[in-house]
Amino acid sequence: MSSRAETKYRNVRAFQRPLNAVMRRLPTQTLLETTGRTSGLPRRTPVGGRRVGDSFWLVSEFGERSQYVRNIKADARVRVRIRGRWHTGTAHLVPDDDPVARLRGLPRFNSAGVRAFGAELLTIRVDLTG
Repeated sequence: MSSRAETKYRNVRAFQRPLNAVMRRLPTQTLLETTGRTSGLPRRTPVGGRRVGDSFWLVSEFGERSQYVRNIKADARVRVRIRGRWHTGTAHLVPDDDPVARLRGLPRFNSAGVRAFGAELLTIRVDLTG
């Protein structure tokens, strides 16, 4: 990661940590639940994405540096809360997808933030099973 991207990552992370703690509590916020790769505990992260058929698509703003992406790499089984309802699924990193193009089809507010603050964008697809 370049020094500019590193600075961006640190600044955004400092801002997002307290914001995410609040966002996780909102009943309508879309959440991605992964299993902590070290602790084994559920980890919930507010995300912006969209369900398309039996898949849920999102873009990680810091790619493989994001903690939830690291958790996915250790255990791809996840849950996604969409409109207050939990769905189980399997997450897949999609590095060959164009994340900027993907963001055009995702919720505008979140997509604008990911484009503005992100570095090393990475598309993720969750195949929903329940």
